[in-house]
Amino acid sequence: MLNIVVLAAGKGSRMNSSTPKVLHHLAGEPLLGHVVRIAQQLIDQHGGTIRVVTGHGSDQVDPYVQSLGLDAVHQAEQLGTGHALQTALDQELTEHQTLVLYGDAPLVRIADLQLLLKAGSKSLAILTATVSNPTGYGRIIRDENNLITGIVEHQDATEKQRSISEINSGIYAAPTALFNELLPYLANQNSQGEYYLTDCVQLSVRAGHQVNGVTGSDKSIMGANDLIQLAELNQIVQEDRRHALMRAGVSLIDPSTVFINGPTINIASDTVIEPQVTLNSPIIIGHNVIIGFGSYLADARIGDNTVIKPYTMVESASIGSGAQVGPFARLRPGTTLSDATHVGNFCETKNVWLGEGSKVNHLTYIGDATIGSDVNIGAGTITCNYDGVSKHKTIIGNDVFVGSNTSLVAPVALGDGVTTGAGSVITTDVEAGKLALSRSEQVSIEGYKRPKKSED
Repeated sequence: MLNIVVLAAGKGSRMNSSTPKVLHHLAGEPLLGHVVRIAQQLIDQHGGTIRVVTGHGSDQVDPYVQSLGLDAVHQAEQLGTGHALQTALDQELTEHQTLVLYGDAPLVRIADLQLLLKAGSKSLAILTATVSNPTGYGRIIRDENNLITGIVEHQDATEKQRSISEINSGIYAAPTALFNELLPYLANQNSQGEYYLTDCVQLSVRAGHQVNGVTGSDKSIMGANDLIQLAELNQIVQEDRRHALMRAGVSLIDPSTVFINGPTINIASDTVIEPQVTLNSPIIIGHNVIIGFGSYLADARIGDNTVIKPYTMVESASIGSGAQVGPFARLRPGTTLSDATHVGNFCETKNVWLGEGSKVNHLTYIGDATIGSDVNIGAGTITCNYDGVSKHKTIIGNDVFVGSNTSLVAPVALGDGVTTGAGSVITTDVEAGKLALSRSEQVSIEGYKRPKKSED
């Protein structure tokens, strides 16, 4: 069983932001969310618990932790990583293994952690990485048996030690009982007056316990200390996600301009994504779909063989198979388009169910409406769904033809086969098969002269 402790109490002063560092977004979700998702995968495999240590900005961080279904353990004073682990460690979980992760290190890989857990099953184990430029990092000191004997911080290292390229990630695994043994002996005799987990290495060696090092990928140890590093992490995550899609048979015309945010992005093969597209989780897209240039999708479900034309916005909406949407269309939350539907140029929908084969093609607003199959909504039509206080429903049957520039004043219902004349204002229900007209007779006035501007 695992006791995973995620340290997320730091201020992150180099972010220069009122938002706690671990809540800054990386590829569509907070840094902390990435780490928790990785931790949850390990718990799903091994069982156990996740605890998040919070401190600075806990009024913001705690609610987010709780929204993930986890307990936040508050570190009232931020007295270092060793003190943070002491705050969260359950003294009764002596049969568990403890894994320490960091809320600002979101790229740590499951494969590396699995190796670390194996190495730390009976003793202290550290995840390390070999990097080309170790400046600023603690160096890993090993003996002739390749066991770790210490960690030397960069400012304290000799020239020979500074030539070491293996660095400390700060990610540790050990039996919980061993941490319980070592942590009380941590001292704060340093310039910061803090208790550091790195001191557990020396304490473990002095107590006669071996310390194992597991070399992971250099990405696993990457963190975000400022917004520049956060942007660098985003580039890495985006590239990984783009490559995963392309390996799965999704064509990205210009990969570097496609942004894939959030954990749930499922796109079937033979779909084409044109440049300058943003996809925000959750996204489910079928086979042979085209997502046009400049489109923005968030919480969208799209069926097979559908075409999303350029500059279309889809938010919390569902689109069937064989549909066409856009260009310059906006589907707002609550929109459901059935198969073979069309929503075209400069159209907007909200809380709409559009039946199979129906079309809303030009300059139209449809809100709070249920529309049947094979309906044609003429250009410039609007549903007048809001009376200033409440929203009202428009119901349109099958095979209805709504003339251009019709205003449907809700609540109102049009039966099957109804036709409305262009320019009509429909305020009462129309029975099936009838033509509804509502406009005054045209009048031509002789001798009319348009007003002219005064010469003064």
